[in-house]
Amino acid sequence: MTALALPAARSASPTWQRLKDALRRHPTAIGGGGVLTIMILIAVFAPWLGTVDPQAVAPLRRLKPPSQEFWFGSDMLGRDVYSRVIYGARVSLSVGLAVAIFSTLVGLAIGLVTGYIRWLDAIVMRIMDGLMSIPSVLLAIALMALTTASIQNVIVAITLAEVPRVVRLVRSLVLTLREQPYVEAAVAAGTTLPHILTRHILPNTVAPLLVQATYVCASAMITEAILSFIGAGTPPNIPSWGNIMAEARSLFQIAGYLILFPGICLSLTVLAVNLLGDGMRDALDPRLARRI
Repeated sequence: MTALALPAARSASPTWQRLKDALRRHPTAIGGGGVLTIMILIAVFAPWLGTVDPQAVAPLRRLKPPSQEFWFGSDMLGRDVYSRVIYGARVSLSVGLAVAIFSTLVGLAIGLVTGYIRWLDAIVMRIMDGLMSIPSVLLAIALMALTTASIQNVIVAITLAEVPRVVRLVRSLVLTLREQPYVEAAVAAGTTLPHILTRHILPNTVAPLLVQATYVCASAMITEAILSFIGAGTPPNIPSWGNIMAEARSLFQIAGYLILFPGICLSLTVLAVNLLGDGMRDALDPRLARRI
């Protein structure tokens, strides 16, 4: 009995072991993970890292250039840009992580069922194709136009725009997996559909979904910044990188630093997430893993 248990214990962790081995061989992925970790820590400890209240207005200190008092300068209302950028990390990362989690879970559930049940696949995928025909940013703008500006509504709008891409990925995986001999054997043995999906098909979709989730997270942060920049995202009173850049666009020629610092933070965070996703792809794809 012990001899039979050992192979199962060894086979439970090859995916994570490949992931760790590949990440060690990819300095860019390690760097991306490190930068992302730093940004998450900044967002978590924003109340202690910020110098002043990001909403504190001081008209007499408006448009101050970067200095020892204002590290990133002050905006047109005299608010500390450094504190606003620090708090803005909370909004972008919260939206990115929430959209990645929700869109992955919803897309996984829909993709598993539609990929296995043929008659349902024809109906659902036509709906997904229709949603994918609309650019995700335009779809998110249209959905936000029907609701009020809030972080929760931004998350819902971007999630609905990203779900079709996850559904198509999971569906393509299920269409391949359902023809595998072990799935056909389970069907012949009279195994129920929920058991087949959760025991035989779901575990084989985890690796591609992890990689897809990183790209969804990066795309969601960019979409949130775009929505906030055009006034269709988070409320203006909430400091987000998109809102900070939107408020400073009319002052770009005389106070370029107002856009520079939040833009750098957004670019670094998105780049870090993409680098981490590339490393995970190389680790979890067996064809790429053999080349490492």
